[in-house]
Amino acid sequence: MTSVQRGAVALTPTGLMEIATSFWRAKTLAAAVELGIFTLLARTGPLTSAEIAHEAGIKMRPADMFLASCASLGLLVEEDGQYDNSATAAQFLVDGGADYFGGFVRFCDVREYPAWDRLVEALRTDRPMTWDPAVQDSPFAREDRVMTEMFWEALHVAATYTARCLAGTYDFSAHHRLLDVGGGSGAFLIELCRRNPALRGTLYELDHVCADAATRITSAGLANQISTVAGDFIAEPTLPEEHDVILISGVLHNWDPETNRALVRKSYDALCPSGVLLVCELMLDSRRAGPADAALMGLNMVIETTAGKNYSETEYREWVAACGFEGIEIRRLDGPGANAVLVARRP
Repeated sequence: MTSVQRGAVALTPTGLMEIATSFWRAKTLAAAVELGIFTLLARTGPLTSAEIAHEAGIKMRPADMFLASCASLGLLVEEDGQYDNSATAAQFLVDGGADYFGGFVRFCDVREYPAWDRLVEALRTDRPMTWDPAVQDSPFAREDRVMTEMFWEALHVAATYTARCLAGTYDFSAHHRLLDVGGGSGAFLIELCRRNPALRGTLYELDHVCADAATRITSAGLANQISTVAGDFIAEPTLPEEHDVILISGVLHNWDPETNRALVRKSYDALCPSGVLLVCELMLDSRRAGPADAALMGLNMVIETTAGKNYSETEYREWVAACGFEGIEIRRLDGPGANAVLVARRP
C-alpha cells in the first residue's frame, strides 16, 4: 500500500511554495509604499513604466518586473502600456487619504518583518524580539519611538473598518455611554459615536496615547461626544464607572490569562446593571486549529509580548461566565482586526 491511495489526487508542493514565497508579496507592497508609487499616480494619472522609473528613482530593468508584480497583485492596473492605481490602491494606499493604510504596511515592514526573521530565537527563548523587557516595561511604553510614532497610525484604519463591521453586527442604539478600554487611537469610538449621535463615549488609555487620540477625536468633530481618561487598565484596580456598555477590542491577546480574567472582572464591576461587555478579537476555534489569521496573530504575540497569545472562543466564554456574566454569545465579524465579538450581559 502506497502513501497516496489509488485514485486520489497526487500531492504537490505547490501550497508549500506559496507559503514559502509569501514574503515576496509583502515586500513588493512595502517597496511600492516606500517609493510612493501610489501617491505619485494619484497626482499624475497613468504613467508608462519609464516615467514611473524616472519619478521613483529606480532602474528600468527592475522597474519592468516590479510594476508587473504590482499589477499581478491587484495594486496597479495596466492599459495600453501605462500603469494606474487599482481601486484598492486609490482608496487605501495614497498618502494623505482618509483611509490611508500605508502606515500599517510600513509598520509591518519596519518593525515586524525584521523581528520575524528571529522567530526560531523567540520560540527557543520565549522572549519578544521587538523590544527588551530588561529595559522597557511593555511594548506600548512612551519611550518606544517606533510604537509611539507608527503603531497607532498603523492600526487606525484597520480599527475603523473593524468598528464598521461591529456596528453592523451589534446594535448600539439602546446604549447611552460606551467605555472603550485600551481603545488606542479612538477609531472605534469615532466610528460608533458618529453612527449613534445619542451615544457618549469614553476612551480609557495611557496618557500619551490619549493625547494622540484626542487630536483625532477633535478632527472628527466629536470632542463633545467623546472624552478621554488617562489610566493603566492593568495597574489600576478599577475602571471608569457609569457606562452601560464596555468594549475591549484587540486587547486581550496581548496579555496572559490571569491578567485577562482580572480585566474582565474589572469590567463586570464597572458596568451598570444590565450593562453589556463586548470582546472583539481574532478568536481561535475551540480546537485551537485555526483560522489561520487568528493563529498567526497569536504567533506574532510571541514576537511582540512576554505573555500574550491568541485565545479560543471557549476560553473567552469561560472567563466571562466565571465573573457572572449571562446571555453569552459569539457573533461573527469579517473585519481586518477581528473575526468575532463576544457579547455578554451583567445581570
